[in-house]
Amino acid sequence: MKVGILAGGLGTRLSEETVSKPKPMVEIGGRPILWHIMKNFSLYGFNEFVVALGYKGEVIKDYFINYRNLVHSLTIDLSRGNVEVHDGECEEWTLHLLDTGLKTQTGGRIKRVAKFIGKETFMITYGDGVANVDINHLLAFHRSHGRLATITAVRPPARFGSISFNGDLVAGFGEKLQIAEGWINGGFFVLDPGVTDYIDKDDTIFEQKPMECLAKDGQLVAYRHSGFWQCMDTLRDVHLLESLWQTGQAPWKGWEK
Repeated sequence: MKVGILAGGLGTRLSEETVSKPKPMVEIGGRPILWHIMKNFSLYGFNEFVVALGYKGEVIKDYFINYRNLVHSLTIDLSRGNVEVHDGECEEWTLHLLDTGLKTQTGGRIKRVAKFIGKETFMITYGDGVANVDINHLLAFHRSHGRLATITAVRPPARFGSISFNGDLVAGFGEKLQIAEGWINGGFFVLDPGVTDYIDKDDTIFEQKPMECLAKDGQLVAYRHSGFWQCMDTLRDVHLLESLWQTGQAPWKGWEK
């Protein structure tokens, strides 16, 4: 099964980083967050990716074209122009890098990915968030209900702690618990080809009319994930993810357990 990754947005809320590169190429622990996302899917045996490019897509192309050279030792014969790669083990990934348009919205990108993949079930995720979702359980859940689409529902990280009172006195402060928040769209979709019938054209935002119509028709089911999930919308999010990685507390780093 192929995994589609939406990697073409402008990333305007993270302009400090995205002025020179697309948001999926913002680094956590010295590697683009896109790499982290792919490593997580690869952990469950999914190694073929269809990356929907848009804003500064050439940066993503350059990175993966040169990936083997970037991550391994090299011997370079300048006179002949030969490059020998040492310690050649590498991720067994196949990447399809699709130019899906600079202004194309999420629905349009999904429709283009689906057209490339053909008439088979596929997964879609955003190129700017990590989680410890059990992909095999997610896929089994999708297959069990027989609907067109499965969305992973997550609890957003609470930004502020709580205060408890004893009358007007402050009795204590609570942790920033995710469980206190409502459920939101965390991405990590499993979609059947029929989903594209709900998407009109490139300017269709998947999270609006298509998802609303899928829900109305009883074709959208939610897989509830109560574990770790974190998007990367702001510089604060980047610093949080970097801190988790550097302190060895990155819950999405399941490939090194």
